[in-house]
Amino acid sequence: MSRPRGGTGRGTLRLGAGLALAVLVVALLAPFLAPHDPNEQALDDRLAPPSSAHWLGLDELGRDILSRLIMGARVSVGVGLSVVLMAGLAGTVIGLTAGYFGGRVDAVLMRLTDLFMAFPGILLAIALVAVLGPALRNVVVALVVIGWVGYARLVRGQVLQLREMEFVLAARAAGVTSWGVIVRHVLPNVMPTLVVQASLGMAGAILAEASLSFLGLGIQPPTPSWGAMINAGRSHLLDAPHLALFPGVAILLTVMGLNFLGDALVGWLEPRQDAAVDRSQQHSSI
Repeated sequence: MSRPRGGTGRGTLRLGAGLALAVLVVALLAPFLAPHDPNEQALDDRLAPPSSAHWLGLDELGRDILSRLIMGARVSVGVGLSVVLMAGLAGTVIGLTAGYFGGRVDAVLMRLTDLFMAFPGILLAIALVAVLGPALRNVVVALVVIGWVGYARLVRGQVLQLREMEFVLAARAAGVTSWGVIVRHVLPNVMPTLVVQASLGMAGAILAEASLSFLGLGIQPPTPSWGAMINAGRSHLLDAPHLALFPGVAILLTVMGLNFLGDALVGWLEPRQDAAVDRSQQHSSI
């Protein structure tokens, strides 16, 4: 039975999609939207509060916070998309392989998955970045290393159900190769679940990047990063709270929007996934 979708579900989907789209547009058009050079310093006006000239105020070095927030969106969105694409691809291939072929292949791949799950994700990312060095590329590598596990387990669970369905068995009986069955019949029916996971995974990647930057392990100054901006504002919470407040709100709205989008997509895509499976079964019976 499909999950009912009422006004609340549609409202959540619109809110999540609107916030996610707004952040994406800001990231793409950041050089044109930033009102000032994000690295230009006005030391005489450092820690200045929001004003008509600088809507979100100036930071501890006299740099425009709004401009740095806008440019920092490029870092967050870039990391999120990169991690989702690479971790999603690796996890999907591993999950498809383990779930479809089963046996020893499944046992080996799932033990490897369990090994990575044994470590707390953020602690493993911190350790990897500490070894590789603080840089944006290394942050992406670390997040991919810890991020593929969720995709692999999710896809494997879906494939274990799909491989026993009639349309898959019919394709195998017709002589279609294993990878032909996987690509043509199994993967399309897994895609809705992957879309939801990608939305939630991007939110997690953005939050993880902000956490690593907050610890000084992410992208290095003077390139703007929301996590690094919060870290810089910690020592000015009393005299200039806007330094940490605005990047914190940016992270909150971005992660909240992506989570709302993912939650709403669950109810929106499930009926379509069921319909796709039904169409596949009808096609195999013709």
